[in-house]
Amino acid sequence: MKTAQVTGGGPPVKKFDRNMPKKPAVPLRTDHPVMGIQSGKNFINTNAANVIMGVTKKPKPIYVDKRTGDKHDVEPSGLVPKYINKKDYGVTPEYIRRRNEELKKAQEEYDRYIQENLKKAAMKRLPDEEREAILQGLKKNWEERHKEFQSLSIFIDSISKKIRKQRLEEEMKQLERDIGVIEKHKIIYIANNA
Repeated sequence: MKTAQVTGGGPPVKKFDRNMPKKPAVPLRTDHPVMGIQSGKNFINTNAANVIMGVTKKPKPIYVDKRTGDKHDVEPSGLVPKYINKKDYGVTPEYIRRRNEELKKAQEEYDRYIQENLKKAAMKRLPDEEREAILQGLKKNWEERHKEFQSLSIFIDSISKKIRKQRLEEEMKQLERDIGVIEKHKIIYIANNA
């Protein structure tokens, strides 16, 4: 039998050959199959031995979620803890470790840059004694303004009294803000204007 290849890349095309043998003929009605051939194999004992020696099949784990008995597989449901059995469970992935190291390096570079700029700008730290002295002075000024405010008359009938009261209130509010800022920040830097 000869075959020819088509250049299109498809399956090979068979050439027709008249001398090719034909399929076997259909049996006649009078032909009977050969009878009486028996096998020496004992199928009952063979099957019994296969069952006894075979590995038992474990039942598929299922769960029932309704009273009517709807059954579902346990594995895709998420009830089986399969990820904690992995060997790399709980280990930080490599890309996160790299990213953390890059962030740490960037933070160190930023801190270095800030320190250099502080040195360049000649920022000096305010000593604690001086900070306390400023805080006490602000509190003393506030008490003086408060005393002045308390000594104002109850009836404010003129424009000058009204302006004086507003000025004292604004000064007291500003002093309170300054006192709050100094009390909140323990370390204060001052820029040298030299």
